Parts: sequence; structure tokens; C-alpha cells
Amino acid sequence: MPITDLPGSGSGLRRDKLDPDKIKANLKTKRIGRKILVYNRTSSTQAIAAEYAKSKGNDGLVIFAEEQTAGRGRAENEWYSSRSDSILCSIVLSTGGSRTAPAELLSLTCAVAVAEAIGGSAKGQARIKWPNDIILNGKKVAGILLESKTDNTGSTCIIGIGINCHQKKVSFPLELQSTATSIDIESHSTSDRISLAKRLLTSMEHWLEVAAQTSERVIDQWRNLSVQLGHRVKLIYNSREFAGNCIGIDPEKGLILQLDSGGVRMFDAGHTTIVKQ
Repeated sequence: MPITDLPGSGSGLRRDKLDPDKIKANLKTKRIGRKILVYNRTSSTQAIAAEYAKSKGNDGLVIFAEEQTAGRGRAENEWYSSRSDSILCSIVLSTGGSRTAPAELLSLTCAVAVAEAIGGSAKGQARIKWPNDIILNGKKVAGILLESKTDNTGSTCIIGIGINCHQKKVSFPLELQSTATSIDIESHSTSDRISLAKRLLTSMEHWLEVAAQTSERVIDQWRNLSVQLGHRVKLIYNSREFAGNCIGIDPEKGLILQLDSGGVRMFDAGHTTIVKQ
């Protein structure tokens, strides 16, 4: 039997407490969010999604949590979030077939979808910092984690998304206060997580449908939203440092740099870390 709400203290929940019925009300999507679970407190929505991903019938399932005790970002980094301050969710996506974008395009597609969903929530357009960060007014407001699962039933992608909504500057660890932000901080108001959840699922379904038909529109929109394209980038690739001007993105091979040392080189996300300049 699916569990929609794990026991928790219930303290600190805001008036925009995530509720599956409220999120689904007037939601126009057909695939993403056709089934929604909300957990009061759990270790990680990614871990729960991995269990549900074992059944093909859970394609499009979205799992939200008010609080995570072991949230993860890229490269096993910890994802910081106080209770009821964020959108924390994972989307189960069965891959393969005409409805699904090519695997190499999924990362770009998800980034575009999340940036567009946030874009209307604060003053200033949310932008994309390759490979998985969403930036608002120069600071990180959201992150995306894609994990693939393959078993005897086929392949599944689990899309993990964390969006900072209600945090104040002091909500973040000291070492992150200069680089992290929230929608409330940037908009100087109080955001509504129910409305944002609806926009997120709608945007995700739209861009997944676009990506399944053509890669060009996704890549073009990624370019429009990129904070790195046309700018100097410094990165670590396989323990070596490189620097150059970002001149493009390849869905499969990654970021394309015109190197300071001469020549053009591509850097894939799996082996690359961007260095702050």
C-alpha cells in the first residue's frame, strides 16, 4: 500500500504545506504527476523513487517531501534544507520509446524545465549553470540530480529536484551564504510552493514532450538561459585544471571550451567540476 504521509512532528509546517490533492487540482499534465505522493519526513525522495521505479506502472510518479534527513546532490554532496522551506521531489521516468527524450538530452531538458518553472516566481529570470545548477541573480537557487536504474523490467531515470523557496540568508550554512539563495530572498516576498509545484510539473512535461520530438528547441533554450555560454570558464577535469571561453554545449559530450592554451575541447558532466572564479 502506498504511503502518502509518514509520521512527523508537524511543527513548522507552513500554510503552503504540500498536499497531493492541492497539487493535482486543475493540473493539466497527463504523464508527469498523474500520481503524486507527499512524505512528511523521509531520508531521500530519490531512495523512495528508486523503489517505485521497479514497476513500469509508476512512470510519471512524483514524490515530494517536506523534509529530508539524507538529501543528496551531485557527486554525493549533501543537500541542505530546513523543514518546509523547499520543493524537494523526485520524478520517476520510464525511458525508451517515442515518449522519452534521448538519455543524453535529459539533463539539458530538465534544466530548462526547472529554470522556466522558477522564472515566473521571482524578480529576474532563473538561468542555468552547467551541468545541474539553477541560478537566480547570480546565486544557486536549485539543483537537479539524474540517476538511471536498469533491471529486468527495463530502464528508468529518476529526476531529483531541490528548489530553495522560503530560506533566509541565515538558513544556509555559513560557507554557502555567499553563493546560495531562495525565491523569497530574491523576490522580497513569500512564494507559494503549491503553485510552484504545479508550474514545475507542467514545465517538465512540456519540455520532455518537446525533447522527444526534437533536440534543437531544447538546446536553443538551454543556450538562451545559460550563464556560461560566451563567458570564460575554469574547471577541473580528471584532476586537471582547464580554462577557456565557453562556446557551446553538446548534449552527449558536454561543455565545449575554446581553451586558453589553444584548441577546442569537450568536457562531460560525469568527470567535470566547475571552479568558481
